[in-house]
Amino acid sequence: MASRTNTTEGPAKARFVLLALAAGQFLMALDSSVMNVSIATVAEDVGTTVAGIQGAITAYTLVMAMFMIPGGKVGALIGRKRAFMIGCVVYGCGSLTTALAPDLPVLLIGWALLEGIGAALILPAIVALVAGNFTEKRRPAAYGLVAAAGAIAIAVGPLVGGVATTYFSWRWVFAGEVLVVLGILLLARPIADAVGDERPRIDLVGTALCALGLGSFVYGVLRSDEWGWFQPKPDAPVLLGISPTVWLMLLGTALTWLFLRWEARLVERREEPLLDPAMLRNKQLNGGLTMFFFQYLVQMGVFFVVPLYLSVALGLSALATGARLLPLSATLLAAAVLIPRFLPDVSPRRVVRLGILALLTGAVTLMAALDADAGAEVVTVPMLLIGLGMGALASQLGSVTVSALPERQSAEVGGVQNAVTNLGASIGTALAGSILIASLTSSFLTSVEQNPAVPADVKSRTAVELQSGVPFLSDTQLRSALDEAGAGEELTREALDANAAARLDGLRAALAILAAAALVALFFTHRIPAAQPGSAGP
Repeated sequence: MASRTNTTEGPAKARFVLLALAAGQFLMALDSSVMNVSIATVAEDVGTTVAGIQGAITAYTLVMAMFMIPGGKVGALIGRKRAFMIGCVVYGCGSLTTALAPDLPVLLIGWALLEGIGAALILPAIVALVAGNFTEKRRPAAYGLVAAAGAIAIAVGPLVGGVATTYFSWRWVFAGEVLVVLGILLLARPIADAVGDERPRIDLVGTALCALGLGSFVYGVLRSDEWGWFQPKPDAPVLLGISPTVWLMLLGTALTWLFLRWEARLVERREEPLLDPAMLRNKQLNGGLTMFFFQYLVQMGVFFVVPLYLSVALGLSALATGARLLPLSATLLAAAVLIPRFLPDVSPRRVVRLGILALLTGAVTLMAALDADAGAEVVTVPMLLIGLGMGALASQLGSVTVSALPERQSAEVGGVQNAVTNLGASIGTALAGSILIASLTSSFLTSVEQNPAVPADVKSRTAVELQSGVPFLSDTQLRSALDEAGAGEELTREALDANAAARLDGLRAALAILAAAALVALFFTHRIPAAQPGSAGP
Protein backbone atom coordinates (compact mmCIF):
# COMPACT_ATOMS: atom_id res chain seq x y z
CA MET A 1 0.00 0.00 0.00
CA ALA A 2 1.60 3.23 -1.11
CA SER A 3 1.60 6.25 1.14
CA ARG A 4 2.38 9.92 1.04
CA THR A 5 4.52 11.24 3.88
CA ASN A 6 5.22 14.86 4.68
CA THR A 7 8.05 15.31 7.16
CA THR A 8 7.50 18.22 9.54
CA GLU A 9 9.56 21.23 8.54
CA GLY A 10 10.76 24.06 10.79
CA PRO A 11 11.97 23.82 14.40
CA ALA A 12 8.84 25.48 15.84
CA LYS A 13 6.47 23.02 14.17
CA ALA A 14 8.72 20.11 15.11
CA ARG A 15 8.60 21.17 18.77
CA PHE A 16 4.80 21.32 18.75
CA VAL A 17 4.57 17.92 17.08
CA LEU A 18 7.00 16.35 19.54
CA LEU A 19 5.23 17.96 22.49
CA ALA A 20 1.85 16.61 21.33
CA LEU A 21 3.16 13.07 20.83
CA ALA A 22 5.14 13.06 24.09
CA ALA A 23 2.08 14.38 25.97
CA GLY A 24 0.02 11.55 24.48
CA GLN A 25 2.57 8.96 25.65
CA PHE A 26 2.73 10.60 29.10
CA LEU A 27 -1.05 10.48 29.44
CA MET A 28 -1.30 6.80 28.47
CA ALA A 29 1.19 5.80 31.18
CA LEU A 30 -0.11 8.05 33.95
CA ASP A 31 -3.40 6.37 34.90
CA SER A 32 -2.33 3.14 36.54
CA SER A 33 0.65 4.63 38.40
CA VAL A 34 -1.55 7.42 39.77
CA MET A 35 -4.32 5.08 40.85
CA ASN A 36 -2.05 2.57 42.56
CA VAL A 37 -1.62 5.01 45.48
CA SER A 38 -5.31 5.95 45.57
CA ILE A 39 -6.99 2.54 45.35
CA ALA A 40 -8.52 2.55 48.83
CA THR A 41 -9.84 6.12 48.47
CA VAL A 42 -11.35 5.44 45.04
CA ALA A 43 -12.97 2.21 46.29
CA GLU A 44 -14.63 4.02 49.19
CA ASP A 45 -15.75 6.91 46.99
CA VAL A 46 -17.51 4.75 44.38
CA GLY A 47 -18.90 2.27 46.91
CA THR A 48 -16.87 -0.81 46.01
CA THR A 49 -13.96 -2.85 47.33
CA VAL A 50 -10.22 -2.58 46.78
CA ALA A 51 -10.52 -5.76 44.69
CA GLY A 52 -13.05 -3.97 42.48
CA ILE A 53 -10.64 -1.11 41.72
CA GLN A 54 -7.78 -3.54 41.15
CA GLY A 55 -10.10 -5.30 38.70
CA ALA A 56 -10.61 -1.99 36.87
CA ILE A 57 -6.82 -1.54 36.57
CA THR A 58 -6.60 -5.10 35.23
CA ALA A 59 -9.41 -4.46 32.74
CA TYR A 60 -7.70 -1.29 31.44
CA THR A 61 -4.49 -3.25 30.80
CA LEU A 62 -6.48 -6.07 29.24
CA VAL A 63 -8.39 -3.87 26.76
CA MET A 64 -5.13 -2.26 25.64
CA ALA A 65 -3.48 -5.65 25.17
CA MET A 66 -6.41 -7.03 23.15
CA PHE A 67 -6.74 -4.14 20.72
CA MET A 68 -3.19 -2.79 20.32
CA ILE A 69 -2.39 -4.63 17.05
CA PRO A 70 -5.85 -3.93 15.53
CA GLY A 71 -5.41 -0.31 16.67
CA GLY A 72 -2.19 -0.10 14.68
CA LYS A 73 -3.96 -1.42 11.57
CA VAL A 74 -6.76 1.14 11.96
CA GLY A 75 -4.10 3.86 11.84
CA ALA A 76 -2.70 2.37 8.64
CA LEU A 77 -6.18 2.33 7.03
CA ILE A 78 -7.63 5.72 8.04
CA GLY A 79 -4.41 7.67 8.56
CA ARG A 80 -2.14 7.81 11.59
CA LYS A 81 -3.05 11.39 12.52
CA ARG A 82 -6.76 10.67 12.27
CA ALA A 83 -6.38 7.55 14.43
CA PHE A 84 -4.37 9.57 16.95
CA MET A 85 -7.00 12.33 17.10
CA ILE A 86 -9.93 9.90 17.34
CA GLY A 87 -8.08 7.97 20.04
CA CYS A 88 -7.55 11.19 22.01
CA VAL A 89 -11.26 12.05 21.79
CA VAL A 90 -12.27 8.54 22.93
CA TYR A 91 -9.69 8.66 25.74
CA GLY A 92 -10.89 12.12 26.81
CA CYS A 93 -14.50 10.87 26.94
CA GLY A 94 -13.30 7.97 29.08
CA SER A 95 -11.44 10.31 31.45
CA LEU A 96 -14.50 12.55 31.83
CA THR A 97 -16.73 9.52 32.47
CA THR A 98 -14.28 8.25 35.10
CA ALA A 99 -14.04 11.66 36.80
CA LEU A 100 -17.84 11.73 37.18
CA ALA A 101 -18.33 7.99 37.89
CA PRO A 102 -20.84 7.41 40.74
CA ASP A 103 -20.19 3.65 40.93
CA LEU A 104 -17.93 0.83 39.72
CA PRO A 105 -19.81 -0.07 36.47
CA VAL A 106 -19.54 3.53 35.20
CA LEU A 107 -15.89 3.62 36.28
CA LEU A 108 -15.26 0.44 34.28
CA ILE A 109 -16.92 1.91 31.17
CA GLY A 110 -14.92 5.12 31.39
CA TRP A 111 -11.54 3.90 32.56
CA ALA A 112 -11.23 0.32 31.35
CA LEU A 113 -13.26 0.38 28.12
CA LEU A 114 -13.10 3.89 26.66
CA GLU A 115 -9.62 4.78 27.88
CA GLY A 116 -8.33 1.33 26.90
CA ILE A 117 -9.70 1.63 23.35
CA GLY A 118 -8.38 5.19 23.09
CA ALA A 119 -4.92 4.05 24.16
CA ALA A 120 -5.00 1.21 21.60
CA LEU A 121 -5.50 3.82 18.86
CA ILE A 122 -3.09 6.42 20.24
CA LEU A 123 0.03 4.40 21.09
CA PRO A 124 0.60 2.70 17.69
CA ALA A 125 -0.16 6.00 15.94
CA ILE A 126 2.52 7.77 18.00
CA VAL A 127 5.18 5.35 16.74
CA ALA A 128 4.10 5.87 13.13
CA LEU A 129 3.77 9.66 13.45
CA VAL A 130 7.30 10.05 14.79
CA ALA A 131 8.51 8.08 11.76
CA GLY A 132 6.47 10.25 9.41
CA ASN A 133 7.34 13.64 10.92
CA PHE A 134 11.06 13.37 11.60
CA THR A 135 13.98 12.50 9.37
CA GLU A 136 15.92 9.31 10.01
CA LYS A 137 18.69 11.25 11.73
CA ARG A 138 16.31 13.00 14.13
CA ARG A 139 14.17 9.99 14.96
CA PRO A 140 16.30 8.53 17.80
CA ALA A 141 16.04 11.81 19.74
CA ALA A 142 12.30 12.06 19.02
CA TYR A 143 11.61 8.46 20.03
CA GLY A 144 13.80 8.94 23.08
CA LEU A 145 11.79 11.93 24.28
CA VAL A 146 8.45 10.22 23.64
CA ALA A 147 9.51 7.04 25.46
CA ALA A 148 10.99 9.10 28.29
CA ALA A 149 7.67 10.91 28.70
CA GLY A 150 5.91 7.58 29.27
CA ALA A 151 8.48 6.32 31.77
CA ILE A 152 8.50 9.63 33.64
CA ALA A 153 4.70 9.41 33.94
CA ILE A 154 5.09 6.06 35.69
CA ALA A 155 7.75 7.52 38.01
CA VAL A 156 5.88 10.70 38.96
CA GLY A 157 2.46 9.03 39.03
CA PRO A 158 2.61 8.23 42.76
CA LEU A 159 3.57 11.86 43.45
CA VAL A 160 0.67 13.21 41.37
CA GLY A 161 -1.74 10.69 42.89
CA GLY A 162 -0.52 11.45 46.39
CA VAL A 163 -0.99 15.21 45.99
CA ALA A 164 -4.43 14.82 44.38
CA THR A 165 -5.69 12.31 46.94
CA THR A 166 -4.25 14.15 49.96
CA TYR A 167 -5.26 17.71 49.12
CA PHE A 168 -8.02 17.48 46.50
CA SER A 169 -9.68 14.37 45.06
CA TRP A 170 -8.62 11.51 42.80
CA ARG A 171 -11.34 12.73 40.41
CA TRP A 172 -9.28 15.84 39.64
CA VAL A 173 -6.61 13.63 38.05
CA PHE A 174 -9.08 12.41 35.42
CA ALA A 175 -10.60 15.87 35.01
CA GLY A 176 -7.07 17.16 34.41
CA GLU A 177 -6.58 14.46 31.77
CA VAL A 178 -9.54 15.90 29.83
CA LEU A 179 -7.77 19.27 29.74
CA VAL A 180 -4.52 17.61 28.64
CA VAL A 181 -6.40 15.86 25.82
CA LEU A 182 -7.79 19.21 24.65
CA GLY A 183 -4.26 20.62 24.70
CA ILE A 184 -2.95 17.68 22.68
CA LEU A 185 -5.66 18.14 20.05
CA LEU A 186 -4.62 21.78 19.64
CA LEU A 187 -0.91 20.97 19.51
CA ALA A 188 -1.50 18.15 17.01
CA ARG A 189 -2.63 20.47 14.20
CA PRO A 190 0.82 20.75 12.52
CA ILE A 191 1.38 16.97 12.55
CA ALA A 192 2.04 15.65 9.04
CA ASP A 193 0.22 12.45 8.15
CA ALA A 194 1.07 9.42 6.05
CA VAL A 195 -2.09 8.64 4.12
CA GLY A 196 -2.54 5.38 2.24
CA ASP A 197 -3.76 5.46 -1.37
CA GLU A 198 -5.87 2.33 -0.86
CA ARG A 199 -8.65 1.60 1.61
CA PRO A 200 -8.82 -2.18 2.10
CA ARG A 201 -11.24 -3.53 4.71
CA ILE A 202 -9.94 -4.63 8.09
CA ASP A 203 -9.53 -8.37 8.77
CA LEU A 204 -12.30 -9.11 11.30
CA VAL A 205 -11.38 -12.78 11.82
CA GLY A 206 -7.76 -11.83 12.46
CA THR A 207 -8.88 -9.06 14.82
CA ALA A 208 -10.97 -11.52 16.86
CA LEU A 209 -8.19 -14.13 17.02
CA CYS A 210 -5.57 -11.50 17.93
CA ALA A 211 -7.73 -9.91 20.64
CA LEU A 212 -8.73 -13.24 22.18
CA GLY A 213 -5.19 -14.64 22.01
CA LEU A 214 -3.38 -11.69 23.55
CA GLY A 215 -6.29 -11.05 25.95
CA SER A 216 -6.30 -14.64 27.27
CA PHE A 217 -2.53 -14.69 27.77
CA VAL A 218 -2.36 -11.30 29.51
CA TYR A 219 -5.42 -12.03 31.66
CA GLY A 220 -3.82 -15.26 32.85
CA VAL A 221 -0.63 -13.40 33.74
CA LEU A 222 -2.53 -10.64 35.55
CA ARG A 223 -4.47 -13.16 37.68
CA SER A 224 -1.41 -15.26 38.55
CA ASP A 225 -0.94 -13.45 41.86
CA GLU A 226 -4.46 -14.45 42.95
CA TRP A 227 -4.63 -17.90 41.37
CA GLY A 228 -0.98 -19.02 41.43
CA TRP A 229 1.23 -19.70 38.40
CA PHE A 230 1.07 -23.53 38.39
CA GLN A 231 -0.04 -24.80 41.80
CA PRO A 232 -3.51 -23.33 42.48
CA LYS A 233 -3.81 -21.27 45.64
CA PRO A 234 -6.48 -22.15 48.24
CA ASP A 235 -9.96 -21.04 47.10
CA ALA A 236 -8.67 -20.42 43.54
CA PRO A 237 -10.43 -22.18 40.63
CA VAL A 238 -8.78 -25.42 39.51
CA LEU A 239 -8.79 -27.29 36.21
CA LEU A 240 -7.26 -30.79 36.17
CA GLY A 241 -5.32 -29.91 39.31
CA ILE A 242 -3.56 -26.92 37.71
CA SER A 243 -4.07 -23.19 38.14
CA PRO A 244 -6.22 -21.46 35.46
CA THR A 245 -3.22 -19.21 34.80
CA VAL A 246 -1.50 -22.01 32.90
CA TRP A 247 -4.58 -22.84 30.84
CA LEU A 248 -5.24 -19.22 29.91
CA MET A 249 -1.61 -18.73 28.86
CA LEU A 250 -1.76 -21.92 26.77
CA LEU A 251 -5.08 -20.84 25.24
CA GLY A 252 -3.62 -17.42 24.46
CA THR A 253 -0.56 -18.98 22.83
CA ALA A 254 -2.70 -21.34 20.73
CA LEU A 255 -5.02 -18.53 19.56
CA THR A 256 -2.05 -16.31 18.71
CA TRP A 257 -0.57 -19.16 16.63
CA LEU A 258 -3.92 -19.54 14.84
CA PHE A 259 -3.95 -15.79 14.25
CA LEU A 260 -0.51 -15.88 12.61
CA ARG A 261 -1.52 -18.90 10.48
CA TRP A 262 -4.67 -17.08 9.37
CA GLU A 263 -2.69 -13.96 8.49
CA ALA A 264 -0.18 -16.02 6.49
CA ARG A 265 -3.08 -17.56 4.57
CA LEU A 266 -4.45 -14.08 3.73
CA VAL A 267 -1.02 -13.04 2.44
CA GLU A 268 -0.87 -16.13 0.21
CA ARG A 269 -4.29 -15.21 -1.22
CA ARG A 270 -3.10 -11.63 -1.80
CA GLU A 271 -5.68 -10.27 0.64
CA GLU A 272 -5.01 -7.51 3.19
CA PRO A 273 -3.84 -9.04 6.51
CA LEU A 274 -4.11 -7.42 9.90
CA LEU A 275 -0.43 -8.22 10.33
CA ASP A 276 1.99 -9.73 7.84
CA PRO A 277 3.75 -12.58 9.73
CA ALA A 278 6.81 -12.09 7.49
CA MET A 279 7.62 -8.85 9.32
CA LEU A 280 8.21 -10.82 12.53
CA ARG A 281 11.03 -12.72 10.80
CA ASN A 282 12.98 -9.50 10.30
CA LYS A 283 16.09 -9.83 12.50
CA GLN A 284 16.33 -6.12 13.34
CA LEU A 285 12.65 -5.79 14.24
CA ASN A 286 12.87 -9.01 16.24
CA GLY A 287 15.85 -7.67 18.16
CA GLY A 288 14.14 -4.37 18.93
CA LEU A 289 10.94 -6.07 20.09
CA THR A 290 12.91 -8.46 22.31
CA MET A 291 14.69 -5.54 23.97
CA PHE A 292 11.39 -3.70 24.43
CA PHE A 293 9.96 -6.80 26.13
CA PHE A 294 12.86 -7.11 28.59
CA GLN A 295 13.05 -3.35 29.19
CA TYR A 296 9.40 -3.16 30.23
CA LEU A 297 9.60 -6.39 32.21
CA VAL A 298 12.46 -5.00 34.33
CA GLN A 299 11.11 -1.44 34.34
CA MET A 300 7.62 -2.31 35.60
CA GLY A 301 9.02 -4.84 38.05
CA VAL A 302 11.19 -2.08 39.55
CA PHE A 303 8.25 0.32 39.66
CA PHE A 304 6.33 -2.37 41.56
CA VAL A 305 9.07 -3.27 44.06
CA VAL A 306 10.62 0.09 44.95
CA PRO A 307 7.39 1.92 45.92
CA LEU A 308 6.47 -1.08 48.09
CA TYR A 309 9.79 -0.81 49.91
CA LEU A 310 9.42 2.93 50.42
CA SER A 311 5.74 3.06 51.35
CA VAL A 312 5.29 -0.20 53.27
CA ALA A 313 8.71 -1.19 54.65
CA LEU A 314 9.76 2.39 55.47
CA GLY A 315 6.29 3.87 55.92
CA LEU A 316 6.79 6.86 53.62
CA SER A 317 3.78 8.80 52.35
CA ALA A 318 2.75 8.76 48.70
CA LEU A 319 4.34 12.20 48.30
CA ALA A 320 7.67 11.13 49.83
CA THR A 321 7.62 7.90 47.81
CA GLY A 322 7.11 9.83 44.58
CA ALA A 323 9.91 12.25 45.47
CA ARG A 324 12.34 9.35 45.97
CA LEU A 325 11.63 8.18 42.40
CA LEU A 326 12.50 11.56 40.86
CA PRO A 327 16.25 10.82 40.44
CA LEU A 328 15.23 8.07 38.00
CA SER A 329 13.28 10.61 35.94
CA ALA A 330 16.26 12.98 35.83
CA THR A 331 18.79 10.49 34.41
CA LEU A 332 16.19 8.88 32.15
CA LEU A 333 15.38 12.20 30.48
CA ALA A 334 19.04 13.21 30.31
CA ALA A 335 20.09 9.96 28.60
CA ALA A 336 17.11 9.91 26.21
CA VAL A 337 17.80 13.48 25.05
CA LEU A 338 21.57 13.83 25.24
CA ILE A 339 22.73 10.54 23.69
CA PRO A 340 21.10 11.21 20.27
CA ARG A 341 22.10 14.88 20.41
CA PHE A 342 25.79 14.52 21.22
CA LEU A 343 26.39 11.00 19.86
CA PRO A 344 24.18 10.86 16.74
CA ASP A 345 26.33 8.23 15.03
CA VAL A 346 26.90 5.99 18.05
CA SER A 347 26.29 2.26 17.64
CA PRO A 348 22.72 1.40 18.77
CA ARG A 349 23.94 -2.03 19.84
CA ARG A 350 26.57 -0.50 22.13
CA VAL A 351 24.09 1.94 23.69
CA VAL A 352 21.52 -0.82 24.24
CA ARG A 353 24.13 -3.06 25.87
CA LEU A 354 25.24 -0.26 28.18
CA GLY A 355 21.61 0.48 28.98
CA ILE A 356 20.90 -3.14 29.92
CA LEU A 357 24.08 -3.19 32.04
CA ALA A 358 22.91 -0.04 33.84
CA LEU A 359 19.54 -1.70 34.59
CA LEU A 360 21.35 -4.80 35.84
CA THR A 361 23.78 -2.80 37.99
CA GLY A 362 20.95 -0.71 39.45
CA ALA A 363 18.92 -3.79 40.42
CA VAL A 364 21.94 -5.55 41.96
CA THR A 365 23.03 -2.40 43.83
CA LEU A 366 19.58 -1.96 45.34
CA MET A 367 19.40 -5.65 46.24
CA ALA A 368 22.72 -5.38 48.08
CA ALA A 369 21.77 -2.11 49.81
CA LEU A 370 18.51 -3.38 51.32
CA ASP A 371 19.01 -3.84 55.03
CA ALA A 372 16.93 -3.67 58.20
CA ASP A 373 18.65 -0.41 59.15
CA ALA A 374 18.62 1.10 55.65
CA GLY A 375 16.69 4.29 55.00
CA ALA A 376 15.06 5.78 51.95
CA GLU A 377 18.38 7.16 50.72
CA VAL A 378 19.55 3.69 49.64
CA VAL A 379 17.33 3.87 46.56
CA THR A 380 18.95 7.06 45.19
CA VAL A 381 21.97 5.59 43.39
CA PRO A 382 20.05 2.54 42.06
CA MET A 383 17.32 4.85 40.75
CA LEU A 384 19.93 6.99 38.98
CA LEU A 385 21.43 3.88 37.34
CA ILE A 386 18.07 2.39 36.36
CA GLY A 387 16.93 5.72 34.94
CA LEU A 388 20.16 5.97 32.95
CA GLY A 389 19.59 2.49 31.53
CA MET A 390 15.97 3.18 30.62
CA GLY A 391 16.94 6.46 28.95
CA ALA A 392 19.70 4.78 26.94
CA LEU A 393 17.26 2.14 25.66
CA ALA A 394 14.59 4.77 24.94
CA SER A 395 17.08 6.73 22.82
CA GLN A 396 17.58 3.83 20.38
CA LEU A 397 14.86 1.16 20.38
CA GLY A 398 12.03 3.12 18.76
CA SER A 399 14.22 4.06 15.81
CA VAL A 400 15.58 0.50 15.56
CA THR A 401 12.13 -1.10 15.24
CA VAL A 402 10.60 1.42 12.82
CA SER A 403 13.65 1.57 10.54
CA ALA A 404 13.61 -2.23 10.20
CA LEU A 405 10.68 -2.09 7.73
CA PRO A 406 9.36 0.32 5.08
CA GLU A 407 7.68 3.41 6.49
CA ARG A 408 4.26 2.35 5.19
CA GLN A 409 4.30 -0.42 7.82
CA SER A 410 5.17 1.91 10.72
CA ALA A 411 1.63 1.82 12.17
CA GLU A 412 1.64 -1.99 12.21
CA VAL A 413 5.10 -1.90 13.81
CA GLY A 414 3.67 0.47 16.43
CA GLY A 415 0.85 -1.95 17.19
CA VAL A 416 3.18 -4.93 17.60
CA GLN A 417 5.69 -2.87 19.59
CA ASN A 418 3.09 -1.69 22.08
CA ALA A 419 1.58 -5.18 22.36
CA VAL A 420 5.04 -6.50 23.26
CA THR A 421 5.71 -3.74 25.80
CA ASN A 422 2.28 -4.36 27.34
CA LEU A 423 3.08 -8.04 27.62
CA GLY A 424 6.51 -7.34 29.15
CA ALA A 425 5.01 -4.88 31.65
CA SER A 426 2.30 -7.36 32.71
CA ILE A 427 4.77 -10.23 33.15
CA GLY A 428 7.28 -7.99 34.97
CA THR A 429 4.74 -6.80 37.52
CA ALA A 430 3.20 -10.26 38.01
CA LEU A 431 6.57 -12.02 38.23
CA ALA A 432 8.03 -9.53 40.71
CA GLY A 433 4.87 -9.71 42.82
CA SER A 434 4.73 -13.51 42.80
CA ILE A 435 8.41 -13.95 43.69
CA LEU A 436 8.16 -11.30 46.41
CA ILE A 437 5.11 -12.89 48.05
CA ALA A 438 6.47 -16.45 47.74
CA SER A 439 9.80 -15.50 49.32
CA LEU A 440 8.14 -13.41 52.03
CA THR A 441 5.77 -16.26 52.89
CA SER A 442 8.57 -18.83 53.04
CA SER A 443 10.77 -16.57 55.19
CA PHE A 444 7.98 -15.65 57.60
CA LEU A 445 6.81 -19.26 57.96
CA THR A 446 10.36 -20.40 58.70
CA SER A 447 10.67 -17.78 61.45
CA VAL A 448 7.34 -18.83 62.94
CA GLU A 449 8.14 -22.57 62.78
CA GLN A 450 11.52 -22.06 64.46
CA ASN A 451 10.11 -19.92 67.27
CA PRO A 452 9.30 -22.10 70.32
CA ALA A 453 7.24 -19.26 71.86
CA VAL A 454 4.59 -19.61 69.16
CA PRO A 455 1.92 -22.17 70.09
CA ALA A 456 1.45 -25.15 67.73
CA ASP A 457 -2.14 -24.22 66.84
CA VAL A 458 -1.01 -20.67 65.94
CA LYS A 459 1.75 -22.10 63.71
CA SER A 460 -0.76 -24.30 61.91
CA ARG A 461 -3.28 -21.49 61.44
CA THR A 462 -0.56 -19.09 60.28
CA ALA A 463 0.69 -21.57 57.68
CA VAL A 464 -2.80 -22.02 56.21
CA GLU A 465 -3.52 -18.28 56.10
CA LEU A 466 -0.15 -17.31 54.64
CA GLN A 467 -0.23 -19.95 51.93
CA SER A 468 -3.65 -18.71 50.81
CA GLY A 469 -2.08 -15.40 49.82
CA VAL A 470 -0.06 -13.31 52.27
CA PRO A 471 -0.40 -9.54 52.01
CA PHE A 472 2.65 -7.28 52.06
CA LEU A 473 1.99 -5.82 55.52
CA SER A 474 3.50 -2.76 57.17
CA ASP A 475 4.49 -3.00 60.84
CA THR A 476 1.47 -0.84 61.76
CA GLN A 477 -0.93 -3.15 59.93
CA LEU A 478 0.60 -6.28 61.49
CA ARG A 479 0.60 -4.81 65.00
CA SER A 480 -3.07 -3.87 64.63
CA ALA A 481 -3.92 -7.41 63.48
CA LEU A 482 -1.98 -8.96 66.38
CA ASP A 483 -3.63 -6.63 68.91
CA GLU A 484 -7.06 -7.67 67.64
CA ALA A 485 -6.01 -11.33 68.02
CA GLY A 486 -4.95 -10.70 71.62
CA ALA A 487 -1.23 -11.46 71.11
CA GLY A 488 1.15 -10.60 73.97
CA GLU A 489 3.83 -7.91 73.69
CA GLU A 490 6.73 -10.40 73.38
CA LEU A 491 5.02 -12.39 70.63
CA THR A 492 4.06 -9.17 68.84
CA ARG A 493 7.67 -7.93 68.90
CA GLU A 494 8.98 -11.25 67.54
CA ALA A 495 6.31 -11.28 64.83
CA LEU A 496 7.21 -7.72 63.82
CA ASP A 497 10.91 -8.67 63.59
CA ALA A 498 10.05 -11.74 61.51
CA ASN A 499 7.81 -9.65 59.24
CA ALA A 500 10.52 -7.03 58.70
CA ALA A 501 13.10 -9.69 57.82
CA ALA A 502 10.64 -11.52 55.56
CA ARG A 503 9.78 -8.28 53.73
CA LEU A 504 13.45 -7.70 52.94
CA ASP A 505 13.86 -11.31 51.79
CA GLY A 506 10.89 -10.89 49.47
CA LEU A 507 12.17 -7.60 48.06
CA ARG A 508 15.65 -9.04 47.46
CA ALA A 509 14.17 -12.10 45.73
CA ALA A 510 12.04 -9.91 43.44
CA LEU A 511 15.03 -7.71 42.56
CA ALA A 512 17.13 -10.84 41.93
CA ILE A 513 14.65 -12.13 39.34
CA LEU A 514 14.59 -8.71 37.65
CA ALA A 515 18.39 -8.63 37.58
CA ALA A 516 18.36 -12.12 36.07
CA ALA A 517 15.95 -10.91 33.36
CA ALA A 518 18.31 -8.03 32.54
CA LEU A 519 21.20 -10.51 32.33
CA VAL A 520 19.24 -12.72 29.93
CA ALA A 521 18.48 -9.66 27.79
CA LEU A 522 22.19 -9.15 27.20
CA PHE A 523 22.30 -12.41 25.22
CA PHE A 524 19.83 -10.97 22.66
CA THR A 525 21.55 -7.62 22.07
CA HIS A 526 23.44 -9.00 19.05
CA ARG A 527 20.20 -8.61 17.08
CA ILE A 528 20.39 -4.83 17.46
CA PRO A 529 22.17 -3.20 14.47
CA ALA A 530 25.71 -1.94 15.00
CA ALA A 531 25.11 1.25 12.98
CA GLN A 532 22.45 3.94 12.98
CA PRO A 533 19.72 3.70 10.27
CA GLY A 534 21.02 5.17 7.01
CA SER A 535 24.61 5.14 8.29
CA ALA A 536 27.47 3.51 6.49
CA GLY A 537 28.96 2.29 9.73
CA PRO A 538 29.96 -1.33 10.50
